[in-house]
Amino acid sequence: MRSWKNPILLLSGIGISFLGNWIYLIAINLSVLNLTGSAAAVAGLYIIRPVAVLMTNTWSGSIIDRVNKRKLMILINITRGLLVILIPFFETLWLIYLVIFFINIVGAFFGPSSSIYITKLVPAENRKKFNSIMSLTSSSAFLLGPAIAGILILYVGTNICIFINAVTFIICAFFIYLLPNVDEETEAVREPVRLKTLLSDWKIVKDFAKHQQYFITVYLLFQSAMLIGFALDSQEVTFIKQVLQLSDRDYGLIVSITGGGVLLGAAASTICTKKISLNLYIGAGMLLTSIGYVLFYSSINFITATLAFIFLGFFMAFANAGYATFFQNNVPVHIMGRFGSIADLFQGLVQISLTLILGLFAEWFSLQIICFIFSLISTLFAAFLVITLHLPNKTKFFYKDATVDNDIQSNKE
Repeated sequence: MRSWKNPILLLSGIGISFLGNWIYLIAINLSVLNLTGSAAAVAGLYIIRPVAVLMTNTWSGSIIDRVNKRKLMILINITRGLLVILIPFFETLWLIYLVIFFINIVGAFFGPSSSIYITKLVPAENRKKFNSIMSLTSSSAFLLGPAIAGILILYVGTNICIFINAVTFIICAFFIYLLPNVDEETEAVREPVRLKTLLSDWKIVKDFAKHQQYFITVYLLFQSAMLIGFALDSQEVTFIKQVLQLSDRDYGLIVSITGGGVLLGAAASTICTKKISLNLYIGAGMLLTSIGYVLFYSSINFITATLAFIFLGFFMAFANAGYATFFQNNVPVHIMGRFGSIADLFQGLVQISLTLILGLFAEWFSLQIICFIFSLISTLFAAFLVITLHLPNKTKFFYKDATVDNDIQSNKE
């Protein structure tokens, strides 16, 4: 249990910020709607993050890999906290958008930084369990955050919710401050990040991808299935209301019940870390998640749609925890920031493209048929993923959740 002291501190800090983020999300949507009365203005909130990520991820990884991750994570959280505090004092939509844009610019550094820090802090044999607990924490925040926000908004208004989010960022920074420094060696390496540096870094990532053909194959198959699923998510409201002819209340109920399925899945994945192999976590988790989309877009009423979403959410927890562990075990930690940022950039472009293509086809043809076809394609990618993960000569990538140090492993074909 002593070895879990620091991971629990990190989980606590990130978990508190997860909770604050969900409280904030509900509050900022209502604040913008109350300020403008425009649904388009609220939709604009969801465009800011991908734009910020696309503007940042070409160079953020080069900075992340060269600085102290613990100090960077503390600075990110304090900066986000201070920026969030400003939002309730603005009454102009564009000023609110501008602040949220800067919050997302800063936040784009946190995911890759935390992934590297987790890889260094948590021993390889504990990573699958840690990522499962992280998924459980995120699912709990997803369920509790909106409920807490609803009560607070009812009695004290949206501004308090936004202030609470700012406080949770500061608390997260404090928890990270209590953690050990795992980046002593970076203190002596301070190279200015210029265009030449970025080009060199991109070449390093390209060379890694060239030599790590098996990892890249797994990565592409997993992300293909997952990104199609994300694109399908953009049509779920339309499908529920226009095809199934359900009400807003029914939609909210389905989402709430699905959150319970995700929570149960995260709890189950945490319990099963010692009993189920890593490749089964990833492959079976992703395949069953994709089948969940097929079932959802084949549904005919409230009950079948709800059961399909519970099924989907339950197994997605396994897929996410398994993939996060596989990523941490197989990407060298000294280039993890650069690889993660560049990968996120391409994933963002693909996700935007898939969402637009799906939306366009849904306008031209039957929404249910198009979404059903896309979910079948996702299932096909997941099936190929399962086969790839169980190739007999690739067990070294999963045996005991990676028994080699990913700082020095080459895993060359």
